[in-house]
Amino acid sequence: MKKELLMATALVSTLGAASVAQAVTATMSGSMKIGAEFDSPESGVDTQNVVDLSNFSVSLSETTDAGTTISSSFGVIDEGSSDIGDDDNAIKLTFTDGSAVELLNAGNASGTNAISVPSGSGEMGVAGATSNRTQTDLDFGAGSTALGVEWHSAADFLADGLKMSVSYSTDSGAAKAATARLENSWGVGATYVTSAGDTALTIGTGFSGGDVANTGTQTTGGKEGFHAGVSAVTGDLTIAVGYADGNSFDARGGENTAANMDIEGSVLKAGISYVTGDLTLALGVTSAEAKDSNFGATVTADDSKDTMSGSVTYSVASGVSAVLGYLTEDHNNDGATAPSGGSSWYVGATMSF
Repeated sequence: MKKELLMATALVSTLGAASVAQAVTATMSGSMKIGAEFDSPESGVDTQNVVDLSNFSVSLSETTDAGTTISSSFGVIDEGSSDIGDDDNAIKLTFTDGSAVELLNAGNASGTNAISVPSGSGEMGVAGATSNRTQTDLDFGAGSTALGVEWHSAADFLADGLKMSVSYSTDSGAAKAATARLENSWGVGATYVTSAGDTALTIGTGFSGGDVANTGTQTTGGKEGFHAGVSAVTGDLTIAVGYADGNSFDARGGENTAANMDIEGSVLKAGISYVTGDLTLALGVTSAEAKDSNFGATVTADDSKDTMSGSVTYSVASGVSAVLGYLTEDHNNDGATAPSGGSSWYVGATMSF
């Protein structure tokens, strides 16, 4: 923690000097989570773990005389990661009508429009069988770190309440290991906001695709996905549901690893949250299934994962919250020698600025 504070202090000093000379506005944000996690897997022994996670990021922006805002951001510390900095950032140009273009990094226009579904807060987790390849996120797509562009429309594009996004990236052309990796990728998404009486409705959908290649076996494939969801907010009550279906590939350990596999699956998520005073109550469920196979092979295995999580979060003070969370998971894996899944409790606090 001392190293992190010293690094942050040095960064603040450097940015302070640069902002005077270059007139760039720098905004810093971060958080620290401290808590305890109690895991009870179906197979194995119960464990107790101390959670100590922090992140620190910087956003930079400036507006030209023509009214165009130029911005970017980078992370210095990212919750448990040993990496310093973030190489997936873009230069973003936001125009006076509210539309924007992100350059150099493709991003993921499909994921940008995915509905946020409430679920239990906290650092809960259950160690499952490594053979379970189910995906529990609504977005099956992923932006490539190759050269690309992402465009976001202004609000009320073509119709009141409608916004759209499009992204595309090219093959990086870099040397590839003899394992599967994502090459070209594209994405398109839309968000529509409307109301029904006192209820605000948000509908989000997206499509994504990409080319996957394995130079070791000269096999190629593709990944594509679709998601759709709706969120309803009435006062302090939020209810949301989302569904996704598509083809992906396992990214355990990174794009260039022997663990990569073809995955065809779907996921259904639903959740509810309610704010009353300083308390936030949340409950979420996820049901996912998948067929997976070695990259380029035809033999498949059936996997599934059912999850339920809930939490109670209390706002102690400005920027300080305490949370009690619970998670239970049921995993089914073809070929697994023992059942997997279990439950997990988390109790902790978060401080943010």
